[in-house]
Amino acid sequence: MLRTTKVLMLLTDLGFLVYFSVIGLGLLPPEWAFADYANPLMVDWNWSFLWIDLVAAFTGLISLRLNHSPLMLVSLVLTMASGLMAIAFWTLRGDFSLAWWIPNLYLMLFPIPAIAHLTATMNPKPSRTTTP
Repeated sequence: MLRTTKVLMLLTDLGFLVYFSVIGLGLLPPEWAFADYANPLMVDWNWSFLWIDLVAAFTGLISLRLNHSPLMLVSLVLTMASGLMAIAFWTLRGDFSLAWWIPNLYLMLFPIPAIAHLTATMNPKPSRTTTP
């Protein structure tokens, strides 16, 4: 399972970097980037994900390079939160466009099995309580 997760993480983290690079450099026509590009609020909403997605991408890439499970867990939780935030937004707006739902459901759901696995297998450090 973790092997599949690592491949999905690599593709997703690189995807975050490519997505914001392409959008930021204006390499796509604006109407391809956003469903409602004429609305500045929607453009701002999209850019509000930049920081969570960049932190998820960099922690993910570093965790893959170092084979560091706690950092991988951080990345997966941030990725899941990013997808969940987008799904919550589109749900509140009553907008069910598959163009937004499919990628964000993917971001929200693919990390769940690995998060469960990592949290179940990480060894907590014993507490340093003194016994009377």
